[in-house]
Amino acid sequence: MSVSSAASSTDRAAKVDHPGMVQIPGGTFRMGSDRHYPEEAPVHSVMVSPFWIDQTPVTNRQFRQFVKATGYVTVAEIAPDPRNYPGALPDMLKPGSLVFTPPRHPVDLRDWSQWWRFEFGANWRNPFGRGKQRALPDHPAVHIAWQDAEAFALWAGKQLPTEAEWEFAARAGLDGAEFAWGDELTPGGRHMANTWQGAFPLENLASDGYTRTSPVTTYPPNAYGVYDMIGNVWEWTTDWFSPRHTGDAPKACCIPENPHGGPLADSHDARELSVHIPRKVVKGGSHLCAPNYCRRYRPAARHAQPIDTGMSHVGFRCALRG
Repeated sequence: MSVSSAASSTDRAAKVDHPGMVQIPGGTFRMGSDRHYPEEAPVHSVMVSPFWIDQTPVTNRQFRQFVKATGYVTVAEIAPDPRNYPGALPDMLKPGSLVFTPPRHPVDLRDWSQWWRFEFGANWRNPFGRGKQRALPDHPAVHIAWQDAEAFALWAGKQLPTEAEWEFAARAGLDGAEFAWGDELTPGGRHMANTWQGAFPLENLASDGYTRTSPVTTYPPNAYGVYDMIGNVWEWTTDWFSPRHTGDAPKACCIPENPHGGPLADSHDARELSVHIPRKVVKGGSHLCAPNYCRRYRPAARHAQPIDTGMSHVGFRCALRG
């Protein structure tokens, strides 16, 4: 069976058994990359069991249904606990979230505070802050902290994917390929994902049609029939972040099965000793990933995200095992 016909069969099965989800066959693949950022290395073999994954990131429409049914309040809608943020100014400890705010002049790319601003009132309903444009129904829900994503998954009877599951689903059988669709970022000049064009963070050419998030089925699905695995928004996984992957098993018989990442203790940011917020792995890159700054619009790419922090480019999708 061809990859395309397999994807079509998967789509049909998804509509019958788990609407809005795609069945992923499972198997062994080469996870990570030795060609980019150090946290992606080393490349190593991993096996994942069959599972289901949401066909798209969770949208604002879906998240609104969850909130309406449960009365859930997200982390961004609650004032931060000062005990978790020693040294924080009292007037900053208000509900809100980090919103990408392009600078008006060239900035040092080593200083992310030049383009991230804490906006009071920013949350999934108001992605740009209080009194600004409201969330669009078919765009991914953003400003989602890890516990928000977990709460939604529990309500939906699902789970969040592991990093290995997420990467396997993103690769869709293209083991070792640079991108989720092959080795060219824009094959034949066609944009395959919502990423940044131009010199980040000052120049956004938006040649893919979007300066911020996009509707979740705007770009082509991968060979498994899954949309938006690359770009648009970063997506949460269950794994605690570790600075590097574990290397290959010494024998083929010992390839890790369904790994769950490193220990919680290794996930803390060594540069922020006064802040004890553990970090999870997020995957897929976002609409802010650019060739000159964050070339993480690839299946192997991974990033450490504090579990209390939902930003204007962080969303999620769910998985289902068994």
